[in-house]
Parts: sequence; C-alpha cells; structure tokens
Amino acid sequence: MFEPTSKIIFEKSKLSGSTNWLSPSNIALIKYWGKKDLQIPINPSLSFTLKQCHTETSVSYKPSKNGFKYEFLFEGKSKPHFKKKLDKYFERIISYLPFLNQLSIKIDSKNTFPHSSGIASSASAFSALSLCLIDIEKSILDSTDFYIKSSFISRLGSGSACRSVFGPASVWGKSSLINESNDDYAVAFDLPEFFKNYNDTVLIVDEKSKKVSSTVGHDLVTNHQFKSSRIKQANKNLDCLINSFINRDVDEFIRVVENEALTLHAMMLSSNPSFILLKPNTINIINKIWSFRKENKNNTLCFTLDAGANIHLLYHNDDYKIVQDFIKNELLNYCSNGLFINDKVGKGPIKK
Repeated sequence: MFEPTSKIIFEKSKLSGSTNWLSPSNIALIKYWGKKDLQIPINPSLSFTLKQCHTETSVSYKPSKNGFKYEFLFEGKSKPHFKKKLDKYFERIISYLPFLNQLSIKIDSKNTFPHSSGIASSASAFSALSLCLIDIEKSILDSTDFYIKSSFISRLGSGSACRSVFGPASVWGKSSLINESNDDYAVAFDLPEFFKNYNDTVLIVDEKSKKVSSTVGHDLVTNHQFKSSRIKQANKNLDCLINSFINRDVDEFIRVVENEALTLHAMMLSSNPSFILLKPNTINIINKIWSFRKENKNNTLCFTLDAGANIHLLYHNDDYKIVQDFIKNELLNYCSNGLFINDKVGKGPIKK
C-alpha cells in the first residue's frame, strides 16, 4: 500500500513539462452509499466505465521556490468555487506525492458533457487530474503501479473517481468475490463481451443542481437505521450481478440494477433527516420503462439512477434502434427541454 512520505528524490532536469489525460465518467450498477474514515466505502461497488462523457485535463509544471502552488482553469476560465474541493484534495494527497512541494502547476480542464447532466463529473474530473499527477511522478521518479496509484489518489478527491481509472468496468471496495478488490482503490473487472456492447442514454429530467449533496447523503448513512441491512444487500447484489455477467442472464442483470437504483433512493427517503432527489417525471419515466418491457419481452432495456433525478437507460446494441425510437416517441416529454445524452461502455482513460 502507498504510504505518506516527506522524502523527495528527483532529477532537476525533469522538473518542467506537461501532460494531458482524458478520463471518462462511470455509472455505478452496485451503488456506493456511505463511507467511513477517509473516503473508505462501507460496501463494494461495481460500475460501467463510459466512453463519450469524459473530462480532458492538461497539467503543466515547473519548479517552485516557495512550495506547492496551483492554478486551475475550467474551459479556459477561473472557477473560484472549485477551489475548496481542490484545496482539500491537494491537502490529502501531498504526503503521497511529496514532489509537488517543489512544483508550481497549471491545471486546464474541460468536459464533453454539461455539469448538471446527472453524469458523475467529479469522477471524471478527479480521475483525469490524478492520472496527470501520477504521470508527472512517473516522469520524475520512475514510479510503478501507475493505474493503481492513480485510482488511490483519485479516491481522495471523489470516491467514485477511483473507478473511472479502469475500463470497461471496475470494482471498488473489498469483496470476497474478487481477490484483488480493495477499499483504497478500484480494480478492473473482466466484463464479458456481451455487456461491453451496452449503451447508456442519460435522460435529463432536471438540469438544476441537487438540493442535497452526495457528501451530506453519505454522512447520513453513518447512523442510518438500515445501514447494516444495506451492507448485506449490496454484497449479495454484487454476487448476483457477477453471476448475471457470467451466465449472460439479462433478466437477473435488470433485476439487480434496478433494485440497486431504487434502494439508493429508499436510503435517502429513510434517512434522518430524510430527503428526496427524485422528481415526478423520474417516476413517470420508470413506469414507462416497465410498461415498455412488458410489451417487448426480450428487450434488454433497464434503468439506473445516481444521486439525483436523471435516469440512465442501459441496453444492448441489438436493441439500439427500438430503444432510441421509444425515447423519442415516449420519453422526451418528460426530459427538461427534451435533453438526453447517448453514451456507451468504454475502455477507460487515454493519454493524449
């Protein structure tokens, strides 16, 4: 495991340069909800890594005489409201990357999707930034365990970010089902070919920022009345999901994925204080999906939800046309300004 250190070893000739990484968002199928200690999950989670919805981040660096300094630009503009999150992130990681104390860096980041889309922007953003920082470390110190350490560092910015480092799927959190699994970082999951051909269409029900942040929601799990039951359920559902992959059991995949999505929001409803992030049109769309599946018996379409009102439609490539027609004919009226985003399962981050 990676240990904090103050030891700095580098060649001064390597202290200037730049790097650029593109990292995708992800959508959790087994949900991470509730944490302990420093960004450690109370249960394992499994996610699909997306392809089109990503963050591209470039980091240029040069020597600093006065300790670590950073400048952050988002889409070419200064964003002061991101500073608090970034300050906390760098405070957490500096002991694992002590060479940063000798650097001044400039971060330039941009997304391919709107911030309010319900897609995990913090996951793609912190994973892209972490990949850049570990790339700098590699150039200075010839470090090893590149992707594992990138995932470890990503987690300290945003828990779900650690899963974006791997594609087409990843698991974060210790599970007896996966030998390499770990609470400190995610590991790649060997997704069968059939499920690599899944699409994720995000229906934008609400473009506004949610009233209760995920951080607050995670904290409310600490004393939640159903905490222990939820931990058992998540582990059982992970087992069932993995078996659905192995057996190509689409019905079981649908059952588990939708159960996890609805349980996530049931945990919010039963928190103290309770809160609701779903919107009336979220429920309308879910009912439409269930009706659609009754009429189309062998269709692969199902839904999942993140901590918000927007809906992710998951379905195999074989059903692409019929699902797209269903979206345009039946679901667009429930979307804010008719907005939706088509994405699919991807392969993971790319160095530019």
